[in-house]
Amino acid sequence: MNLSLDGVRVLELARYQAGPRGGMILSDLGAEVIKIERPGGEETRRHAPMVRGQSIYFTVYNRGKKSICLDMRSPRGKEIFAALVKTADIVLENFRPGTMKAMGFDYERLHALNPGIILVSVSGFGQYGPYTDRPAFDPLGQAMSGLMSLTGKPVGQPLGTASSVVDRYTALHATIGTLAALRHRDRTGEGQLVDVCLLDSALTMVEIPTSYYLATGEEGGEGGRPPYRAKDGYVVISAGGREMAARLAQLVSGAAFSGEPITAGQGNIDARRALEAWCAERPVEAICSALMEIGVPVAPVRTIPEVAKDPHLWEREMLVKIEDAVAGELYVPGVTVKMSKTPGRVGPVPTPGQHTDEVLGRLLAYDSDTLGELRRSGVIA
Repeated sequence: MNLSLDGVRVLELARYQAGPRGGMILSDLGAEVIKIERPGGEETRRHAPMVRGQSIYFTVYNRGKKSICLDMRSPRGKEIFAALVKTADIVLENFRPGTMKAMGFDYERLHALNPGIILVSVSGFGQYGPYTDRPAFDPLGQAMSGLMSLTGKPVGQPLGTASSVVDRYTALHATIGTLAALRHRDRTGEGQLVDVCLLDSALTMVEIPTSYYLATGEEGGEGGRPPYRAKDGYVVISAGGREMAARLAQLVSGAAFSGEPITAGQGNIDARRALEAWCAERPVEAICSALMEIGVPVAPVRTIPEVAKDPHLWEREMLVKIEDAVAGELYVPGVTVKMSKTPGRVGPVPTPGQHTDEVLGRLLAYDSDTLGELRRSGVIA
C-alpha cells in the first residue's frame, strides 16, 4: 500500500507526549520513524496507566515506530547516531533547549552531516526568549497562556483540562512544520530548523480574548463554556447564529427572540436561565431530539465508557484493536487524517530495542560480529 510519506525516515529523540505524538502522526502517514531510546527503554514505558505490564501512555503515542536502544552518552553511540543522521530526512527531539548542542548534535552539526536534514525541536518555551531554559509540561502551557483561567470561568476557579491539550496542539504544529520543511527541501534541497513549543501552541487557543484585550484593554471575547444540566446528565447547546437562537427561544418559551446568539457560557443572561430551567425538566435524549428537529446544534456530555461504545467512532476507525507483544490485545486511536489514495496505517508498539539489529544492519551495514561487540560493550541494547 502506497502511503503519503513513503521513503521519509525520521530519527526520534523524544519522550513523553508532544514530541512522540508528532512522530506518531508522521508514522501514520507512512514515514519510517526510528525511535532511539536509552538502554532499557524510554521512561514513559513505565508511565501509568498500565495494563498487563504495558503502559497505555507509551502505547498510544509510539505505535507504528521502530525502536533501537542506543547509549547516546558514549562516544561510540554518538558515532552511530551521526551515521544514522546521514541516512535520515528528519530528526525530531523534545529536550530542553541546549541539550542537543551539549550532546554535540545542534542544528549546525546535523547540517554538516546532512545538508538536507530537518531538525524539529519541540520544547516548553521555544529555542529562544526569556523563558527558553525553563522545563515545562502541558499544565504549565495551559497556565501561562491564560487558557486555564478561561476553562474554569464563570462557574469557579481556573481549571486545567483533564487531557493534555497543549501537548496535542504542539504535536500538530510540529507535524505541520515538518511537512512544510519537507516541501521546501523538495524544491531547494535544503533542510532547516523547525522550532515549536508548548506556550506558542497554547496561545493559539486564547487568540481571540488576547487580541480583544490588546485592542480594548478589556477582558472578553471568549469565556468558559459550562454545559446545561438535564434530568439525567448534561448537554451542550450551541445556538451560534441569530436564526438558530430565535428558533431555540421559540421552542423554550414561545417568546420572540431579542438578543445575542445563545451558546454555552455566552449570550443573554435571561435567555440562558430560561434554557437552564427548560433543560432541567427533561432527559438528555428528549433535549437532543427536540433541538435537532429545529436544527440547533446539541450534543450529550458523554462519559468515557459511552465514548468507547460510539458506533460512529468505530465506523471511522478512530478506535482500533491491536495485538501487543507485552499486554496482548489493546486498543489505540486510529489515523485521524483520512486520505482517499494514501490512507495511512496503525502499526504495533515496539519492545525496547526490538529493531536495533535490523536498523543498524540495513542502514549502516553492521554485521553480526559488530552488533555483538556493540551489545557486549553496552552501546546498544
